Amino acid sequence: MNQKELREIRRRIQPEHNSITHIYGCYVNSNKEIISRIDESLGLLSKEEQEKYLALLKKSLSGTLGKNLLDISFATKQVMDSDEYRLLSSLRRTELDDAELRESFYKVLIDAMDLEDNYLILMALDSYDVPRHRKDGAIDEEHGEVFKYMLVGVCPVKTGKLELGYVPEEKRFRSSLAGQVVAAPEMGFMFPTFDDRTANIYNALFYTRNSGEAHDGFIEAVFRTQVPMSAARQRETFDALLEETAPHENSFDVVQSVHEQLSERIALHKESRDPEPLSLTIPEMGELLEKSGTSPEQTEAFCHKCEEEFGADAALSPSNLTDPRRMTIEASEVKISVDPKFGYLIQPRIIDGKKYILVSADQGIELNGIAVEIGE
Repeated sequence: MNQKELREIRRRIQPEHNSITHIYGCYVNSNKEIISRIDESLGLLSKEEQEKYLALLKKSLSGTLGKNLLDISFATKQVMDSDEYRLLSSLRRTELDDAELRESFYKVLIDAMDLEDNYLILMALDSYDVPRHRKDGAIDEEHGEVFKYMLVGVCPVKTGKLELGYVPEEKRFRSSLAGQVVAAPEMGFMFPTFDDRTANIYNALFYTRNSGEAHDGFIEAVFRTQVPMSAARQRETFDALLEETAPHENSFDVVQSVHEQLSERIALHKESRDPEPLSLTIPEMGELLEKSGTSPEQTEAFCHKCEEEFGADAALSPSNLTDPRRMTIEASEVKISVDPKFGYLIQPRIIDGKKYILVSADQGIELNGIAVEIGE
């Protein structure tokens, strides 16, 4: 899915736009026991309750593609014949209306879950009449498609804080404990995905609130497929390979140049408003490295190691590899942060045999918020 398609689905998850009829789920304690089950007709709920349920489900489509939202791909043999795919496709086909299938799905999730708190599993199915437009701009009524997809969110349930509340019959304030509060989903998914504005039954879109945690157990249990590398793990791996490859004598310049180029790519992509997520292949990463001053041999070694770590056909998101808003330099007790586009103001130097980081500061110098000048 691209950003435009994701926004189109997100807009549906509100009371007046979707065709969700029921909210299903179960409340599970830390001992993996189901405390209660949910089977609510959305139309019979108050507007406030509808909005709260839908807001929680919508959260499972939040965040950034490639960082919080990860593509899960099923192998052809899984789609043709596998227990995990059969369960997901059956839930979708029956529009979650089969209680036995729901119980089987709950068991898969509960067995795989590693949350310390109690949690709520929420499920809903939406049917979207995808509008198609003719060349004259009118909606094509004959060639439309109904896109059916299920949303699942796993929400921690936590005990509310101790609050001071007024007790009318006593005419005084007393401390009281708020009830159980449902937090935003920790993880979830959409199945199938909405690629090219149609159903892609070979893919699911997995959500993780924490981009540093891919929830391997959940993915393995539900999808039985390779766990995508988390954004944080991608950054760690890339940094380690870059540190290993950059020539020792000018590694500062190489690393600085690579991160500046990545930041520039991110900025240009944002300006272009291209809905497709920005990604770079490993050969393209090698080109960035060579432009930064590495030899062809060093670049080749870097690409080879990237293929080993990420896969030969990997496409990496630059936003997972660098922070486009900040470049950080640390040396002993000193830490310098700068916008990458102003990285040219930072220069490494060796003066009288000692290493220094020089910061160009011709104007606008402040010390603890106070404007100061540097004397001769």
